Amino acid sequence: MSKFYFGGASGSVSSDDEDNLPYPEALPRSDFLAPDFDAPTYLSTLSDRHQTLEDLRSDLRERSQALSKELLDLVNTNYEQFLSLGSDLKGGEEKVEDVRVGLLGFKRGVEDVRGKVRERKAEVEGLLTEKKAVAKEIALGRKLLEVDARLEELEDRLMVSSLGRSVNGGDEPWSDSEDEEAEEVAEGVIGGTSVRKLQTLVTDYRHVELLTTSIGKDHPFIVAQDSRMQRVKNTILLDLTAALKSAASIGESGKTRLVKILGAYRDLGAENEAIKVLKDLKL
Repeated sequence: MSKFYFGGASGSVSSDDEDNLPYPEALPRSDFLAPDFDAPTYLSTLSDRHQTLEDLRSDLRERSQALSKELLDLVNTNYEQFLSLGSDLKGGEEKVEDVRVGLLGFKRGVEDVRGKVRERKAEVEGLLTEKKAVAKEIALGRKLLEVDARLEELEDRLMVSSLGRSVNGGDEPWSDSEDEEAEEVAEGVIGGTSVRKLQTLVTDYRHVELLTTSIGKDHPFIVAQDSRMQRVKNTILLDLTAALKSAASIGESGKTRLVKILGAYRDLGAENEAIKVLKDLKL
């Protein structure tokens, strides 16, 4: 039985009066479900219930027992449902087997697709490799044709014939311009090859040399062109030698021409030939 205490009067209340006092309301269940529930804090809010501590303990104990019983009933109810699940699934083996067979078939289908993709990938990679090789051969062929065309052009301009072909050059492409003729006259040089032509010949020859180097000196076609290259170079050296002697013979007025010719020797990589000619001229 709950007991209540009121301030202001000494002594205890009679048992008849205690039976007539109202009982405190039950603690709301929602209070215990709060996310931030804290037992000491919650108990401190119950000081105005006019309920003894023993009665409060008894109330909480009964509530705990009731919750345990609810939990047990809930477990028993779900357990019965779990036990009945086996009988509910009876006869589903065929469906499970159908699903398993379907999955196996799908797996085989995926493997077949993967195999075809791998084969296709290998085929594409092979074609790409072949394409790169063909492109490389085409680029090489273009370089070889360029070497032959440039050599032929040099031979025509130098009036040098190679085995199996005749010279197609003429005087018109190499006729001196008015500016070049004026330059030659100002330097006291009449006739011969102008310095500008010699420099152009050397530049074109060096370009052919760079092409052959990029292709490879050991390439059969480049090896076959070696004699042509040597004839062209020797002819250019002859023209340079003649121009160097001509410039040296006219004294001070030919110094500018002389320096340009020596620069052409250097570009051709024939500095030693220029030194030999100058020594012969005793300059």
